[in-house]
Amino acid sequence: MAVIHRTTLVPTKLELLASWLPSRPWFHGDGKEPRPARAGGFRLDDPKGEVGIEFMIVTDASGPGSAPDAYLVPLTYRGAPLAGAEHALVGTAEHGVLGRRWIYDGCHDPVAVAELAALIEGRAQAQAQNVSDTPDREVTRAFAGEGPVPAHFAAVEDTPEHTELSTPDGTALRVLRTLRPAPEGSPLPGPGAAGHVAGAWDLPDGTRARGLLCVLCTTPAAQDGPH
Repeated sequence: MAVIHRTTLVPTKLELLASWLPSRPWFHGDGKEPRPARAGGFRLDDPKGEVGIEFMIVTDASGPGSAPDAYLVPLTYRGAPLAGAEHALVGTAEHGVLGRRWIYDGCHDPVAVAELAALIEGRAQAQAQNVSDTPDREVTRAFAGEGPVPAHFAAVEDTPEHTELSTPDGTALRVLRTLRPAPEGSPLPGPGAAGHVAGAWDLPDGTRARGLLCVLCTTPAAQDGPH
């Protein structure tokens, strides 16, 4: 199980995200400097114990809407650079216990992708974001497919709403970057979905929202996603 260290990170994750978010096509800010705030999330364990994996949910009020936007930001924390992933580097930071950490967009990190596939399939358990060795019971998953969930995807593409990981046979894993509360708190994917992950985050009024975080489609991804 991953160990959560009570120590410093310089710069902080939110400081790194404030610089990185405007470069993303799914960021809806209107030119103002982002002010990301923690709103939720969970962790996954790397079976080898080498890579930290966090699915962070942040809110930001710099967009044009009256309410803050909520974003899902998968992050991985590594003790050395990930070869070939320079384009996915969020930044580097000094960890008070572990030293220099290279922080990547988890959608481009094969360890995070493999563990997300394991979570959808039911072979991995979501862990609490800030407590060691504690399952996160607010994270739910479902899988209705007949075979294993792909652990490797040939292509990764950012869109204005999600990051899509796809295989040549048309299987697609959508990581929903812009999060929306599900109607009546019951997140369900749209047609063509074979699996999904749902979770919760804080709303500005102090209540908790539930919504889809990831959707697995085993038919061509031209079909519409969750509503």
